[in-house]
Amino acid sequence: MVPFSTHRALCPRAQRCHTGPAEPGVRADRDAGLAAVPRGMAAGPNLSAAKRKFADSLNEFKFRCIGDAETDDEICIAKSLQEFATVLRNLEDERMRMIENASEVLITPLEKFRKEQIGAAKDAKKKYDKETEKYCGVLEKHLNLSSKKKESQLQEADSQVDLVRQHFYEVSLEYVFKVQEVQERKMFEFVEPLLAFLQGLFTFYHHGYELAKDFSDFKTELTISIQNTRNRFEGTRSEVEALMKKMKENPHEHKNISPYTMEGYLYVQEKRHFGTSWVKHYCTYQRESKRITMVPFDQKSGGKGGEDEAVTLKSCTRRKTDTIEKRFCFDVEAVDRPGVITMQALSEEDRRLWMEAMDGREPVSSDLGAQTAQLDSIGFSIIKKCIHAVETRGINEQGLYRIVGVNSRVQKLLSILMDPKTATETDTEICAEWEIKTITSALKTYLRMLPGPLMMYQFQRSFIKAAKLENQESRVSEIHSLVHRLPEKNRQMLHLLMNHLAKVADNHKQNLMTVANLGVVFGPTLLRPQEETVAAIMDIKFQNIVIEILIENHEKIFNTVPEAPASNSQLLLSRKKSTESKPPSCSERPLTLFHTAQPNEKQENRNSIINSSLESVVSSNANSFLNSNSAPQPSLNSSDLELEVIKPNRPNSLTPLNQGYALYMIHTEQRCFSLSPNETCPSPVSAVHPSQEPGWLEGTLNGKTGLIPENYVEFL
Repeated sequence: MVPFSTHRALCPRAQRCHTGPAEPGVRADRDAGLAAVPRGMAAGPNLSAAKRKFADSLNEFKFRCIGDAETDDEICIAKSLQEFATVLRNLEDERMRMIENASEVLITPLEKFRKEQIGAAKDAKKKYDKETEKYCGVLEKHLNLSSKKKESQLQEADSQVDLVRQHFYEVSLEYVFKVQEVQERKMFEFVEPLLAFLQGLFTFYHHGYELAKDFSDFKTELTISIQNTRNRFEGTRSEVEALMKKMKENPHEHKNISPYTMEGYLYVQEKRHFGTSWVKHYCTYQRESKRITMVPFDQKSGGKGGEDEAVTLKSCTRRKTDTIEKRFCFDVEAVDRPGVITMQALSEEDRRLWMEAMDGREPVSSDLGAQTAQLDSIGFSIIKKCIHAVETRGINEQGLYRIVGVNSRVQKLLSILMDPKTATETDTEICAEWEIKTITSALKTYLRMLPGPLMMYQFQRSFIKAAKLENQESRVSEIHSLVHRLPEKNRQMLHLLMNHLAKVADNHKQNLMTVANLGVVFGPTLLRPQEETVAAIMDIKFQNIVIEILIENHEKIFNTVPEAPASNSQLLLSRKKSTESKPPSCSERPLTLFHTAQPNEKQENRNSIINSSLESVVSSNANSFLNSNSAPQPSLNSSDLELEVIKPNRPNSLTPLNQGYALYMIHTEQRCFSLSPNETCPSPVSAVHPSQEPGWLEGTLNGKTGLIPENYVEFL
């Protein structure tokens, strides 16, 4: 029989079980960890597939903008999603290579080690446990033999026990040998695959690091574009909020989006054989031609109730209350019609607006007061004094021109500068006591006080279009040409200002006013719109770009003469090349551009304009209304409206682009546009025609009229 001490020496595993009771728990954790490795690797492709799907979504996502052009910053931001998708795909390609390599260098060797080595050790343990139980049973049975048995029987029993003991001893040695082999093999057959796996993991992360380095330049550019866009948004947001507030306070002053100076319902007094009657009319008035158009309107039928009538305004006078029983009345005299036409407005405010549009004799108060700022010697002196004070005392002050001064101080400084008695004094005597922010605010306020913006209303759309050109060189060239079309005094003042702003931008590291920041500050001042509209607010970002170009290229623009404009053939070729690469936008379609007709065109376009206006109000009776046009028109039904364009009868027109007013039937793209919150535009929008808002159309759906982004519609 083998002594117990010898058994312990031959079975190190039993010794470890005796001295380390926590080892079974460690072994269980180890087995669980090994089993988790394949599951983790199997989850990798699922994660990669999810990221690839996300990358595909980013790549297919398209930014939509309201308007016909985008700034360079907006183009950079729109392109960023495709860059993000490329980076994600690149990372996932490297991740899949790492996972595929991990299967060969980690999973397969570990599975082999588990099956061949650990499996063999488990089989040896089972055999050892079985022999131990057998040996202990034989030994107990042998010890229970009586000493009274024959000697031959006892010797036979001893021989049998020795045989079982010998077999048990051999099995024990085999089991100990196998355990020892597993313990030694795991030092290299288990750790070596893990090392190879970590090396692949490090390669993956290093690839990510290199990818991040390559992406850093675009990230910097994108960060600047995002910041510029955020700054423009903040400026535009305040303008939109201010416009919304004004529209809430004075809805009548902002409700017109048509080409007419004034339009709306009026009751016209008509004389009968037995007295007079008041007939409801839809009237329009154009100040340029002084044409009043009156269309009878039948409220019961909801449509036109008679023939149109158009007269030329001679005078407009408020009707005294004591001379007529009706309220809100005024008299109109016409050049081509005898007698006086008495009209009744819908309210006192409505009458005031009509009389103001017709230059009536009703006095209209003005809250703005007389503007005294001019581009004269005093004006140039004021600007030069402010510029000199800024350049000598505050060129490095942070937030220059962005931080505003106290309004009362600014007004006081302006009153001193604009006083003819003090206008000849030096800038030091006048400006030394004033803060820089007060001086800069005075300069900007004086520019806003001019009767018109420094870069003039008539060139505003041209400057905006120049900023929307795709090529930077074309932008500079076009703006260069436009600047030299400005009046001499305007150009001199602009030159003086741009030279100063260039010096301010040169010190941007100290004053933090870059060219982009100066564009945000001076764009709305030098290119302020004639009317406050949503389209004008959306153009602020392009106004800023114009100022940036003027500052960056001021030496070329103001010190050199622009090149001669290209010939018509060159312009047509350039336009053809620029349009071949993209489908035509709504603004490029014939008969969709609004323009102000000349006086000799008004009579030709009158009927078409009346029809367009009435269609937007009485869309339910479009057929009968359109057929009433004095010019011969084919009869239309609901299906014809989707295929035909009602064009004004102008046989002498030279180009289809300026043929005046037209109606279209369109449908919107998917669910981009709706005239009510819960409506998805299942049917085409009718009575579509250009509006005064650039980049917008006006349309009617189910009797409701509103604005449609021009690039969101498709013509039928």
